[in-house]
Amino acid sequence: MGHEILGFLGAGVARRIEKREPDGITEIRLRADKPIILRVGGREIFLDNATAEDIRETMERVSQYSFYAFEAELAAGYITLPGGHRVGVTGQVVTENGAVRAWRHISALNIRIARSVFGCADGVLPKIFSEKAFLHTMIVSPPGFGKTTLLRDIVRQISNGGLTVGLADERSEIAGCFRGIAQNDVGKRTDVLDGCPKALAMVMLLRGMSPDVIAADELGGEEDARAVDAVLNAGVKLLCTAHGRDVADIMANPALAGVTGRRVFERFIVLSAPGRVGGVYCGNGEKIRLRESL
Repeated sequence: MGHEILGFLGAGVARRIEKREPDGITEIRLRADKPIILRVGGREIFLDNATAEDIRETMERVSQYSFYAFEAELAAGYITLPGGHRVGVTGQVVTENGAVRAWRHISALNIRIARSVFGCADGVLPKIFSEKAFLHTMIVSPPGFGKTTLLRDIVRQISNGGLTVGLADERSEIAGCFRGIAQNDVGKRTDVLDGCPKALAMVMLLRGMSPDVIAADELGGEEDARAVDAVLNAGVKLLCTAHGRDVADIMANPALAGVTGRRVFERFIVLSAPGRVGGVYCGNGEKIRLRESL
């Protein structure tokens, strides 16, 4: 884990983590009066309990001692740090007209460590092109299996390889923008719309940036389906992700019916475990042979 994250943690939390310093931390969870939990790959490491003071001090550092400067961002439930790391928050909120207006008490933090795995898409990349043309592609997996990491590396590689990519990064998880600038390498021909609802972002990118490919995380719902129609009508290719166990699961999901019902996607990449490709499938469900591990 990079020491840049330790600088955003309360001093006591940072000391406890430094003593362990395991490689490959992807998540740090702080809950008041409960153990600090480090997620490393598929396992958890438990440390001493976090205190309310640990959380308060960490939030002061995360917000650069100006909590109110981040109120708008916190209304979405998180703050994005330099480097693309994300701090999710829970606790007691004040709402107005159905939206979060302010935070009264913050009792838990989830610090997700952004990391790019360069080359993780090497094994699948040849399977999502046909005679040098990119194919409409959906990455499928349960949460936590690395579909966003794989999406990021595909975007980086096809962008550096010559395709202009419009990236709809609604949750700032792919490019990891900080003040509008991508902190993760998403390629030299990629244009990012950060923090914008993906359906709106896809249409804006389509109209304004003339992309060859539009990429987005976690498609689903009627608005996304309408945006997909706009992309298809313009002859632009799609690269996206969705939650599911396999292709059959995606096809049976009513929330995705507007996106998958018309057999738009020519390739499905299914992750069977964290960082592991279980298979690449044609649009008709036929499995394509490839090496299994990323």
